[in-house]
Amino acid sequence: MSKTEKDQQEMIYGVHPLLEAVDAGKDIEKVLVQKGLKTDMFKELMSKLKEYMVPVQFVPREKLNRLSRKNHQGIISFVSPVAFYKIEDVLPTVYEKGEDPFFLILDRLTDVRNFGAVLRSAEAAGVHAVLIPSRNTAQLNSATVKSSAGAIYKIPICRSGNLKESINYLKGCGLKIAAATEKTENNIFNTDLTGPLAIIMGSEGEGVSGEYLKRADIHFAIPMLGEIGSLNVSVATGISLFEAVRQKMLYKG
Repeated sequence: MSKTEKDQQEMIYGVHPLLEAVDAGKDIEKVLVQKGLKTDMFKELMSKLKEYMVPVQFVPREKLNRLSRKNHQGIISFVSPVAFYKIEDVLPTVYEKGEDPFFLILDRLTDVRNFGAVLRSAEAAGVHAVLIPSRNTAQLNSATVKSSAGAIYKIPICRSGNLKESINYLKGCGLKIAAATEKTENNIFNTDLTGPLAIIMGSEGEGVSGEYLKRADIHFAIPMLGEIGSLNVSVATGISLFEAVRQKMLYKG
């Protein structure tokens, strides 16, 4: 993150102000904690951050000092530019509307601009919500907002402390889980993506994790006809989502 982007993202310093912010309903992007920090309120804070699935990273004091010259008391937290939702709250409302749920799951997508582009495609495709892990995911900052073209404010983003459990929850609620992977012969254009659906897209470097591939009902690959062996994840996500849209429109006639 550049200095300009840091300045545009609200920060909170210290244990007590952070506790007050969480209690007031502020959505926290992540928290940086000085290694070895011990205060009377620290255990209470950590318990609350765990409850709200807020990522915590333990760092040297020097890193905190580089981020801010204010009296941070060993803790700097970043306020998210958007509110986070719970998948358990979003899914029932979709069914109540009489619609087939359409979700996107992002596994370890860490590039902020790709994340923003993915959110833009997801919103345009009518995805009901995007599910991300609480750790190892792109930060929501001004670069994400800009590359999403405002979609970040229009589509619910759900943060999960345990993506495996969240996937199992979606399966238990009747959703078909489809994972994009190069390790399959199944062509996406011959894969049934109709009905209640969640598509998993992985990181550019490693793809979808094996533990999530095991939980997927179907695997699909985008056919590559040129010499380049892979697509940018935001492009691949757009193709996958709109193939599902195409099939849904044909199915409905």
